[in-house]
Amino acid sequence: MSAANFHAQILELIRRASAFLPPDVSQVIETHRALEQAGSKAGLALDLVAQNIGLAKRLSAPICQDTGTITFSMHTPVGFDQLELEGVAREAVAEATAKGYLRQNSVDSISGKNTGNNLGAGSPVFHWHQHRKDTIDIRIILKGGGCENMSAQYSLPATLDGKRCDRDLEGVRSCILNAVWNAQGKGCGPGFLGVCIGGDRATGYEFAKEQLLRDLDDTNPVSELAALEARILDEANRLDIGPMGFGGKLTIGSCKIGARNRLPASYFVTVAYMCWAYRRRGVVLDAEGEVVEWLYQAPGEFDRDYSHEAERLDLGVSGKKAITLRTPLSETDVRNLKAGDIVLLNGVLFTGRDEIHKYLFKGGDLPILQNGAIYHCGPVVLEDKGTYRVVAAGPTTSIREEPYQADIIRRYGIKAVIGKGGMGAKTLQACKDHGCVYLHGIGGAAQIYARCVERVEGVHLKEKFGSPEAVWVLRVKDFPAVVTMDAHGQSLHQEVADSSKGRLQDVLAAAR
Repeated sequence: MSAANFHAQILELIRRASAFLPPDVSQVIETHRALEQAGSKAGLALDLVAQNIGLAKRLSAPICQDTGTITFSMHTPVGFDQLELEGVAREAVAEATAKGYLRQNSVDSISGKNTGNNLGAGSPVFHWHQHRKDTIDIRIILKGGGCENMSAQYSLPATLDGKRCDRDLEGVRSCILNAVWNAQGKGCGPGFLGVCIGGDRATGYEFAKEQLLRDLDDTNPVSELAALEARILDEANRLDIGPMGFGGKLTIGSCKIGARNRLPASYFVTVAYMCWAYRRRGVVLDAEGEVVEWLYQAPGEFDRDYSHEAERLDLGVSGKKAITLRTPLSETDVRNLKAGDIVLLNGVLFTGRDEIHKYLFKGGDLPILQNGAIYHCGPVVLEDKGTYRVVAAGPTTSIREEPYQADIIRRYGIKAVIGKGGMGAKTLQACKDHGCVYLHGIGGAAQIYARCVERVEGVHLKEKFGSPEAVWVLRVKDFPAVVTMDAHGQSLHQEVADSSKGRLQDVLAAAR
C-alpha cells in the first residue's frame, strides 16, 4: 500500500465531494427548475441553487459552507490493513480542512471546543466492509447539520396526526410523508430521502444513510419497495412545500428505501433526510492507490478546467421588484416590508449561531450588535497573514435559535435576522413588538453569498467559540433574501405549512 497515493486520492475525493454536485443530483434540480412557476419564490430559489452549483465548480469551493458529518464507506479486500487506511484518510481530512475544502466542524461534546481539523472521537465516521475483490472502494457523503436534524425515526404502531399507522407498508408510507412535512424548509429542501424499514435503532439510521449511496435512477430490486419509492416521490411533491419551504412543485428529488430484519417486538422506520446539496462521491483504487474508476461521475466531467470558464452570476431578482436596503436598517425600513418581499441587503451583517445566542442569552454582551442585522451563518473563512477571506457563507437553520432570539431582538434592538427554515411564534411576536424582520436566505447557496461579501471587517469571540461559531463582521453588497416573517405578524412559512398540512391529510386519506 502506497500511503502517499492513497492520501492524494482521498484528498481529491474530498475536494470533488465538497465542490462538485454529482451529475444525477444536478439533473434532478435542472429538470424541475423549468417546472416551477416563473417569478415564484421557488423559481428564485432553484435559480440561485443552480448558479451556486456552477460557482462552486468554477472556484473549486464548498457548495455549502456546512460540509457536515464526513462519512466514509470503505470496501477493502480480505486481509487489507484497514487501520493504516483509516490513518491516511484522517490525515487527508485534516489537510482538506486546512485547504478550505471542509469547514471546521468537529466539536468536543464535553468541553465544547472545536478541534479545528475535523478530527476527534468519532470524527470522521468510518463504515468498514470486506469484499472478495482486489480493489478498494471508497465512498464519501458530506451531510450537513440542517438536514441531519430533519432525519427522523418512528416506532410502529403509532398515531400520526390522528391517523393510526400499523406495522405494514401503509404505516411506513405515513411515517415517511410525516418526516417530509416536518422538514418543511428547515433541511434545505428540496430533499433526498434514504429510508430503512426495520433493524434496531442504530442499524436503522446506518442503513437509511446507506440508501443515499444509491444512484438516483436505479430501480429497487424489491418490487414492493420500488412501488413505494415511486409513490412517495409523487405524493411528497404534491404537498406543495417546495424548495426552501417557499411552496412549489419540487419538495423531494428521490426516495430510496431498504429493509433489515427486526425483532418481533420492534418495527422502526428510519428516515435519513438529505438536503439538495447532496454531496456524495466515490473512487475505486488498486492495492497501490492508483485510480481504477471514479464513481458518481459523468463521462468527461473532470476533463474540463472549470477555473477558466466565464464567471456568471445573476441574482435573478431584477425583474421581481427587489427592495434594496442598507444596514443599519431603520424601523421604518422594517415596518414597510411584508412577507414575500425580496430584498437586496447592503452594509454590515454580524454572523451569529448557536454558541453566540446561548452566550448572549446567559448574560454575555456584544454591544456592536446594537440595531444590527444578525446572520445565522457559520462561514468557511481562510486566513492569510492576518487577512481573512470568506470561502463559503450560506445560512444555517434558524429554528435552533428560537429559545434565545426574541430576547436578543429586544435587548439589542435587532432589526433583521437572516437564516433559513423560518422561526417560531416567540420570534414572530418579537418581530412585531420590536420592529424586526426575518429574512430567508437560500440554504446551501454558500458561493452566492460568499460573492456578496466585499470584505471581513473584524471577528469577535473566535478564540472562545471557534471559527464557525464566531461573530464575523461582514460587509456585503446585494445580498439576496426573502422576507418570510414580517413586523406585522405574517409568516410565509406558516402559511405554506398550514396549506401543505391539508394536502398531506388528503394524500394520506387516499390509502390503497
